[in-house]
Amino acid sequence: MANRKAEAYIHDRALHPESLMMGYGYEPALSEGAIKCPIFQTSTFVFPSAEEGKAFFEIAYGLREQAPDESLGLIYSRLNNPDLEILEDRLTLWDDAESSAVFGSGMSAISTTLLQFLKPGDIILHSEPVYGGTDYLLKHILPQFQIRPIGFRAHHYAEDIDSVLNNADLADKIRMIYIETPANPTNALIDIAWCAERAHKLSTDARQVLVAVDNTFLGPLWQHPLKQGADVVLYSATKYIGGHSDVLAGVCLGATELISQVKIMRTIMGTMASPWSGWLLLRSLETLKLRMTSQMKNARYVANFLDEHPKIERVYYLGHLNESDPQFAIYRRQCLAPGAMISFDIVGGEAEAFRFLNALNLFKLAVSLGGTESLAEHPATMTHSDVDPAERIVMGVTEQMVRLSIGVEHPEDLIADLEQALALV
Repeated sequence: MANRKAEAYIHDRALHPESLMMGYGYEPALSEGAIKCPIFQTSTFVFPSAEEGKAFFEIAYGLREQAPDESLGLIYSRLNNPDLEILEDRLTLWDDAESSAVFGSGMSAISTTLLQFLKPGDIILHSEPVYGGTDYLLKHILPQFQIRPIGFRAHHYAEDIDSVLNNADLADKIRMIYIETPANPTNALIDIAWCAERAHKLSTDARQVLVAVDNTFLGPLWQHPLKQGADVVLYSATKYIGGHSDVLAGVCLGATELISQVKIMRTIMGTMASPWSGWLLLRSLETLKLRMTSQMKNARYVANFLDEHPKIERVYYLGHLNESDPQFAIYRRQCLAPGAMISFDIVGGEAEAFRFLNALNLFKLAVSLGGTESLAEHPATMTHSDVDPAERIVMGVTEQMVRLSIGVEHPEDLIADLEQALALV
């Protein structure tokens, strides 16, 4: 790690993350001078000696503590791989994390992390709404392991969480507060520091209550949950980190002590990303700031257009928060920019929303988000279709809601496409 830290400086000047994305953690001399990290498309690695092979496994499986001057050698690509190790080093930079772990998808990052830290009898407090896949994991998969989910509304998190904490029988069993902020698809914000304070008060010497934050919507540029007191931050790296709609991956970041535990579970469950995915993400990290900045600027133009259109009932966009909104203070405290995700309620219902979606040309009708191309989808029947219909309404995910992911196209062209589609509604 000392060598890694040295790479982050020129003399005494600390380099910015966007500069470090070009080579941090990679030594060209170890790969025939290649300026970019090669793809190490291999399942296994040759040990220098039997003694070193033994030592590698002892460290990897936690059979003994790693010596200060000892490094974990390459063993098997389910445990470690050069592409993934370099990627994990670079991913720590934006969030200023000690350590990170890369997975085959966002859901594998979430499920592996939750299964590592939650045990039968535990309670997980979670925000609502969350991504549909996460909602299913919380409410249908975890209960099979006797792990109880208790939801709280994003717009009423303080009163909902405190009502649970006031029940001593429940409070003593809480092991994790899981929040998705901004929420998918409503962009509702939750105060991370407030949740971290509650978790700290619940923690004991025998039981640390963790705060886990899904930061996919704002990505590693516009919000840093670890600095707000979160213990782990999760991403679907398929989205902004990958950014080109051509790779599935997930990330978990946090303190080395916690991520080491997550990596053990990842090794046994086999949820690690592939070398090819790691290489694609290394490529994408080099343009992350450029892409996300362009998308964020484009989203402002689009959101302003939608806000003034007579066929739009309401726009859910962080850049439109004002001082009269209780969420404004949270936004100013923990967000660096409004991001590029916009949802809106069209006047009417599902029929009008579908007519609008079917008329789009430049926007692609597809789920996912964070890619260079602009996407549009209908949460109630697509990304959140497996959420209980009655619960969807309470969460604000109605039949009239449309979600947009803004890409890097020219904003005037995006607005023209939206305008012609809305004219047909």
